[in-house]
Amino acid sequence: MKKIVLGVATILALNTTAQVNWKLDNSHSKLGFSVTHMMVSETEGKFKIYQGTASTKSDIDFTDAKIEFSADVNSINTEDEKRDAHLKSPDFFDAAKYPTITFKATSMKPVTKGKTIYNLEGELTMHGVTKTVKLQAIGATKTVKDPYGNIKYGFKVLGKLSRKDFGLTWNAALEAGGVAVSDEVKLDLNIELNREK
Repeated sequence: MKKIVLGVATILALNTTAQVNWKLDNSHSKLGFSVTHMMVSETEGKFKIYQGTASTKSDIDFTDAKIEFSADVNSINTEDEKRDAHLKSPDFFDAAKYPTITFKATSMKPVTKGKTIYNLEGELTMHGVTKTVKLQAIGATKTVKDPYGNIKYGFKVLGKLSRKDFGLTWNAALEAGGVAVSDEVKLDLNIELNREK
């Protein structure tokens, strides 16, 4: 009898620590950013080619999730071909030398117990420089099943970073004071995940 009880306990323990794997749904996600232009307005952009994975302990709890994302710098799109070409040049991202941006989570903690809002930290590598960034990830209240039987979950991820921290220092001074492009970059990501079967 004792052996049977221990066996059941072991099975239960394994079930509660089972790993859930997720893959980014590129068709329903967005890796967006914006900067202040000429001190008066915001210019927005995004990366069109990217991939990502996550591993969690359950369908809804992303505490200490293992998360990795990467984006193709050459896929940057600000709806202006001339500007996009400048951003890919050595003045900014230098895409020929540094073609990929990567992110690897190091910590993901709920802001309040039982809530799906997380403080997300990780190592962001861009332009050959790796820095720790702090983001906020606002999760959906539950998973959903699409018409094809896929289990889905989503996040809105927000944050800010300094271009200079990553060696992206190009700018132009304005005659009336200030600069053409802000150092601060606002991140605005919509992340939809598919649970792997």
